[in-house]
Amino acid sequence: MSPISPLFSVPWLLSCRVALALVGFLGFVNLYALRVNLSVGLVCMVNQTAIQEMSDSSPAFDLTNGSNAERNWDHCADGEFAWPKATQGMILGAFFWGYLLTQIPGGWLAERFGGKAVFGWFMLMTAVATLLTPIGARTSPWFLVALRIIQGLGEGVVFPAMHALWSKWAPPLERSKLIGFTYAGSAQIGNVLTMPISGLLCDYGFDGGWGSIFYIFGTLGVVWFILWMFIAYNEPSVHPRISDVERDYIEQSIGGSRKESKHLSTPWRKFFTSKAIWGIIIGHMCANWGTYTLLTNIPTYMKEVLRFDIKSNGLFSAIPYVAFWLFINVGGVMADYMRSTGWETARVRKIMYCLGTLLPAAFLIGVGYISCATPYVAIVLLTLGVGFSGFQYPGVMVNHVDVAPPFAGTLFGISNTLATLPGILAPYAIGVITKDQTEEQWQIVFYISAAIYTVGAIFFVLFACGEIQPWVREFMFDDKDLKEMTCNLNESDDKPAIVILPVKGDETSCL
Repeated sequence: MSPISPLFSVPWLLSCRVALALVGFLGFVNLYALRVNLSVGLVCMVNQTAIQEMSDSSPAFDLTNGSNAERNWDHCADGEFAWPKATQGMILGAFFWGYLLTQIPGGWLAERFGGKAVFGWFMLMTAVATLLTPIGARTSPWFLVALRIIQGLGEGVVFPAMHALWSKWAPPLERSKLIGFTYAGSAQIGNVLTMPISGLLCDYGFDGGWGSIFYIFGTLGVVWFILWMFIAYNEPSVHPRISDVERDYIEQSIGGSRKESKHLSTPWRKFFTSKAIWGIIIGHMCANWGTYTLLTNIPTYMKEVLRFDIKSNGLFSAIPYVAFWLFINVGGVMADYMRSTGWETARVRKIMYCLGTLLPAAFLIGVGYISCATPYVAIVLLTLGVGFSGFQYPGVMVNHVDVAPPFAGTLFGISNTLATLPGILAPYAIGVITKDQTEEQWQIVFYISAAIYTVGAIFFVLFACGEIQPWVREFMFDDKDLKEMTCNLNESDDKPAIVILPVKGDETSCL
């Protein structure tokens, strides 16, 4: 049974699902703004002159306040805290201690109590912790570390909670572009906006400059929370402003009448014995290794080997992130179009994933052979590599919702927890390999990353699936729906039929 082309118009631009994607996008912009603002703020906070003067007589870790109130650093022109590099690293790294802990619980909570509350309230907690950052920094580094852990705990639930929401809101033929657009607000736009704004606030803001970074971004987080609680709802059936046609379209396209999520028992054993789930986990981990290499370490290579500091030029720093954002959205539209013309979901996901890993692998290797005489060629290859990495989103990042919608939040928590590990391990491994900062050592890094990308592509092609797994259907549908679905699948080619209903009156705004 092939997908049915829409004969009638269903609300789109002013629809509730697009409104959810837009407010979710802003939420992910806010997510990364609250996450990375300390990276810039710390530069303004730390007194580099004082650190240099005390380096021979102070311990590696300084967990006292380190401010001018306790030490006589008034003759120094820069920041107010004399924190050594080790202390700074501990403060920055504390975020991940919390971030890793709440990924899986966040998905589980969202499936039982709704993604709206989990996403919203945990982000509010992160915003409040951000507002308290100047007070924490001036009190004690330990206080600041605790606030960063709280921020990590709050942000760890966000991706799984949003996945749980989209499992109930995203029609199969719109899934790639809706989810892709939402997540494109994270590292891509969030970084592009936060870094320069934080730099300006450091120079021209209030409360010493750096303090204004946390007050402004924290306040924006609170404003976003209010907007989110007004616009977002856990599912179409409880949305007070959704049109009848949009609600019926979403519910019928997703299929069947679901059992109540709070009554579901999580099939943990099924998760780890399903080849489709292992395809997602391995694919996600391998994709993250390569992407982290591209986004975080290529600028170091260009500075150490090509003698070109990409960070010194704001335009060059932003271009790869903009390309990433663009390709995520282009890939999402392409994937949904392919599905609407009859391509099987599994085939589309595999094609997108291979484009998002094998092409960046080739560009990575190419960057390793660029000489210092042509740094702009390296920028082009870097931009293309980061850009095509965006095709991973309509490949592996959406696949949890394809194969196990009722458990998409928990599954994303599992895969993202494991996929965060490459982000921690890759910079360390690269640092060990490139200790002499030679071109040959960096080529080894690129070949390793390309090999990991390739392993991920092979594994995903062999193991990934595109349809709801048999062990999921018994959790997802009532007995009557399950019987009807089984009969339909036996008569079809495994492509879901999408019923498009006519609009009952004019399109109305979800806002």
